[in-house]
Amino acid sequence: MFGDLSGFDPNRTQGLEWFRQLLDEMFPDGAAANIRSVPAGSFPLINVGRTDDAVRVYVFAPGLEASDLEVSLQDSVLTIAGQRQAPAEAEGRTRFRQERFHGDFRRAVALPEGLDIERAQASFRDGVCEIVLPKREELKPRRIEIQAT
Repeated sequence: MFGDLSGFDPNRTQGLEWFRQLLDEMFPDGAAANIRSVPAGSFPLINVGRTDDAVRVYVFAPGLEASDLEVSLQDSVLTIAGQRQAPAEAEGRTRFRQERFHGDFRRAVALPEGLDIERAQASFRDGVCEIVLPKREELKPRRIEIQAT
């Protein structure tokens, strides 16, 4: 089954595309549609990380404005939704391929417990929305002073 992998050469530009096609053949239900584990065509792309103080979510939405996004949080699930308009069609132009997504979108992210959602904030700049979800005070790491005796 994996004998075909001997032909994989990561230095070839087609190598990853060849590998993706091999995975698609092995998992026809789309379970391995993308090596990055994000379903093909997912929009917007997101990064989720945490610090000692908060969980931070970065939503990459090029071509959108802050007013094009709707961010909501319910039952520890963060939902990002909106609509991306189709680009205007140029008269007389033939399109051979279109990879840019347009239309309605919705992404949902399960978040850890212990976040103070009342203090959640979101900001938008240059097509990136940053959502900061502070941790409740009792869950933040604390330094304990050692008393000399």
